[in-house]
Amino acid sequence: MKEYISKIIKGDCRKVMANMPDSCVDLVVTDPPYNASAKGVNLTNNKTGGAYYKVNENWDKFGDYTNYVKFTREWLTEADRLLKPAGAMMVCGSLHSIAEVIIIFKEMGYKFLNFITWEKSNPMPNITKRMLTHSTEFIVWFAKGKGWTFNYEDMKKYNDGKQLRDVWKFPICQGAERVKGEDGRAAHPMQKPLKIIGRLIEMASDKKDIILDPFMGCGTTAIAAEKLDRKWIGIENETKYITLANKRIKDSRKE
Repeated sequence: MKEYISKIIKGDCRKVMANMPDSCVDLVVTDPPYNASAKGVNLTNNKTGGAYYKVNENWDKFGDYTNYVKFTREWLTEADRLLKPAGAMMVCGSLHSIAEVIIIFKEMGYKFLNFITWEKSNPMPNITKRMLTHSTEFIVWFAKGKGWTFNYEDMKKYNDGKQLRDVWKFPICQGAERVKGEDGRAAHPMQKPLKIIGRLIEMASDKKDIILDPFMGCGTTAIAAEKLDRKWIGIENETKYITLANKRIKDSRKE
């Protein structure tokens, strides 16, 4: 396992995970493709600096809907094999994808622990004016078996000493936190706030545990894991994101 720790492995996560040993990770935290680019929307005239101008991503297109379901089932099946018996998975999603993830987890016999709602304090406006503004995303937390980790007492600090609830309010990434490309725009449309990913890892793992992210993107899971004294393994299929992630991780270690 040493060859995987603290590294981002390039490739299709299904193939990469197929070469990894059984029961080798304690927690999976990831933000997979949502199939939100299915229609190829590309709002290039948007000047807000947010994520809306970049939702036409090849890695987020699966053609026929059944292809997306097949893809989701395949990567979850491989992640399940790598997860220890007392491990758990936390998967981010939107209205485009979360139902499929939940159904597959149930088919796999996982225990549904929580449906966490991320309430965005600064959501992007709905430019179509044909529906309500999308101001939430979701994280589903499923346990493989018994004995999953939940740092219950530690989580009270995020709710004034009371039990932490399943609705979390955070702004979308902006300003210095938003990773930008050479054009000055968001480098990754699905970048999650470090505080959200950090809270998930802190809540459902212990120090020195191994955290797996099959869709590492711009490196947020790795940075959060290191700040919390956890080990991590990342997989990413896009070279440009691996370059960005490795730079972010390196810079974070200097802080």
